[in-house]
Amino acid sequence: MIDAAIVGLGRWGRALVGSVHGKSERIRFVREVDIACGSVLQDALDDASVQAVVLATPHSVHRAQAIAAARAGKHVFCEKPLALRAADARAMIGACERAGVVLAVGHNRRFWPAMRELKHLLAEGRLGRLLHIEGHNSNENSNQVTGGWRTLEEESPGGGLTGAGLHVLDAFIGLCGPVQRVHAQLNRYKEDLPPLDAMVATYRFASGMSGTLATVRATPFYWRVHVFGSSGSAEVLGETELVLRMSGRPAERLAFAPEDSVKAELEAFADAVERLAPYPIPAGEMLATVSAFEATVRSLRASRRASSRTPRTRRTPGSRPSPRRGRTRTRPTDP
Repeated sequence: MIDAAIVGLGRWGRALVGSVHGKSERIRFVREVDIACGSVLQDALDDASVQAVVLATPHSVHRAQAIAAARAGKHVFCEKPLALRAADARAMIGACERAGVVLAVGHNRRFWPAMRELKHLLAEGRLGRLLHIEGHNSNENSNQVTGGWRTLEEESPGGGLTGAGLHVLDAFIGLCGPVQRVHAQLNRYKEDLPPLDAMVATYRFASGMSGTLATVRATPFYWRVHVFGSSGSAEVLGETELVLRMSGRPAERLAFAPEDSVKAELEAFADAVERLAPYPIPAGEMLATVSAFEATVRSLRASRRASSRTPRTRRTPGSRPSPRRGRTRTRPTDP
């Protein structure tokens, strides 16, 4: 049993505690750090009974808190996004490696039964040569937010990208590898609370695959990840449904029993702490996801600057098109 401290007791911090309290034999929370109410992280780091910290705090403080925990010899589970910039993610990974502690990131969609089956199908090569991936994640959670740090652009850039779209982007990395190039745009329909916007991005992966990602705030929950290969395609719809389409065969619809993915990710973290199994998201993929996220945000900002700089003008015959704006390359992702 791993004894952990929860740091941050907002909506998702409470969800993390509730997922294992009285339910898990692998991890439990023995200390709470509610910074909003004046609790101090250092008290948990000084507590010898605390083996690990679980961070459910504003994204901009993840780096400082994770590094402090690593230096105190505590294992670290950090809610997504691990960081807002690749340089910060790289520093967190390095600090935990030097301290010999586990660093895990909370992308619970990876633990959905249908997503695990999709990864298994790709590992077996069932779809042939992988060509393209499409993903969409939208929800109405933003309708419940009336203020606080999650509404700040510096904490949650890119409209719905940080809160919802990032889950799909991480799925892309886990299935297809690192991103090489991105072009993204954000349409804002309403900027005050609750927000209403739609983001779309196209990706080129280092493997040569292409991909498209979309997320909308706010519309009823929808999740879809669809991988296309030369021999067939596999489409995940939500947590427990997968549609397999193979050449020359009728579509096959697979259904899986639901599981508590939040409990599963925390127990996987506990297994890694006790060296029973490595955490399913390796450091290289953590860094690749943050790098692709940062590149997407840069592309969104570049597209916004370009669209607001000058009005559209009609090209005259024989004129050369202007450079394509908003396209951003990612940086190397080796930790």
